[in-house]
Amino acid sequence: MPNRRLVNPAGLHPAPGFSHVAIAEGTTVVHVAGQVALDEGFSIVGGDDLEAQTEAAMRNVGVVLAAAGASWDDVVRRTIYTLHPTEYEAITAAIDRVTGGAEHPAQTIVGVTGLAVPGLLIEIECTAVLA
Repeated sequence: MPNRRLVNPAGLHPAPGFSHVAIAEGTTVVHVAGQVALDEGFSIVGGDDLEAQTEAAMRNVGVVLAAAGASWDDVVRRTIYTLHPTEYEAITAAIDRVTGGAEHPAQTIVGVTGLAVPGLLIEIECTAVLA
């Protein structure tokens, strides 16, 4: 049984690529630090391509989730920091490719002027809940 219940209440705008509410129903909370498009050698993956960097960052999130014993269906909250916040359709498409189309949790996209390593375009953090 999933550890979350996703809700999109009537009376709110459609939620493209996210859910308005994620209700956590487990007991163990996993906080995933912001993941970026860096490989094990600390090189940027994807160059200046936002979708490629998003996929790389999400693959890194997946590695962290697996290490914690969690899956995409356990994620209740996702925060995305990006230099290109209006490109949410490209970001969502890349996320869908990595997650296999798993339902989207509650999410916020925040526009930033820069990230910790020059050349990075996106950073993704999330919270998961386990039974």
